[in-house]
Amino acid sequence: MSLLFKRRPMETSGESAVTARYVNRIIIESVGVAPTEGGVALSGSGGQMTAWLVIAVEERKRAGDGYDDDPFRHYSWDERVPNAATVAVGDVIALWDTKTLLGVSVIEAIEKGRGEKILQSCPFCGRADVAPRKTMTPEYKCWKCKEEFSEPATRSITVTTYRSRHEAAWIDLRGLASGAELRQLCEKPGSQLSLRRLRWDDFRARIERGKAPTPLTIVDTLREIVAGGHRETTVRARVGQPAFREDLLTTFGSVCAFTGPGPEQALEAAHLYSYAANGRHYKGGGLLLRRDLHRLFDLGLIAVNPETQTVDVSGDLACYPTYAQLQGRPLSVAITIDHRKWLGKHWNMHRCARDRLESRKSRQVHSA
Repeated sequence: MSLLFKRRPMETSGESAVTARYVNRIIIESVGVAPTEGGVALSGSGGQMTAWLVIAVEERKRAGDGYDDDPFRHYSWDERVPNAATVAVGDVIALWDTKTLLGVSVIEAIEKGRGEKILQSCPFCGRADVAPRKTMTPEYKCWKCKEEFSEPATRSITVTTYRSRHEAAWIDLRGLASGAELRQLCEKPGSQLSLRRLRWDDFRARIERGKAPTPLTIVDTLREIVAGGHRETTVRARVGQPAFREDLLTTFGSVCAFTGPGPEQALEAAHLYSYAANGRHYKGGGLLLRRDLHRLFDLGLIAVNPETQTVDVSGDLACYPTYAQLQGRPLSVAITIDHRKWLGKHWNMHRCARDRLESRKSRQVHSA
């Protein structure tokens, strides 16, 4: 298996360094920190939450460099980045572009490999503070010694590479916290690192109690599953596959699976599995849902009991009559065995794992 990494800069912690970029292909040598049969221990003492604020690709640039990041699915770094080997499976990862929050998820796995990295530096002073200029010549300037030049000095080294996979629990939170707010929510607000430790409890309070409150319970659920060693992937709704949507409209008509007939324009095609992770359309793998219900289903705030085929609404929505009245309501469409299989996976992720987590918390309270 190979991955093509785009160029990107390295991080430094105050020491002299050189700007770096990836070239050629990176060969994955092993898949690191995968859950074992007995489960994996989550980072932090006693399962304490560890969270990271990381900069998305568009902002990780110097001299035209950048990793192959897709914020919704994976994030890449190498051993020269401070905290590189500290990030672990089960950690929370919050991505931003230095101006605003993009989203948050849980690291399901980390791929570890080896890659060639080309380091760039100033040919005069040897420092890393070089960057190309779009309109001026010579193209490069060293921001340390102020010398200008056409090409930087280069040398090649072999590094350990890391790539997280976090698509399962991804929650889009774009714009819900500013860059200034996020900096203040870090353990070290003045940090300039790409991987910064985040004060999770404060961050969570900001998101769940802000102007647009968004529950982050799916984070707890996926961490529980990772700790138990399961390899299930949560539902990731994907909108915009015309052929898939047309097929669902042909099968079910203009009917929301939860609320019944409705305008075709208001219905979205929801995959009942991680489409982005495998790129396949499975038989019985989708339903039509109203846009708001689609979002709540994706977050696990609404689920379907695969045995009774009835809607189950999270207690977090009890204060909203429009949603609370859906509790126990039978599906508005007839589903197949395949639908029940995929809905069962979603149920196990968002209900069974949640119940286990709450039971564990209750035992911890009673034993304290």
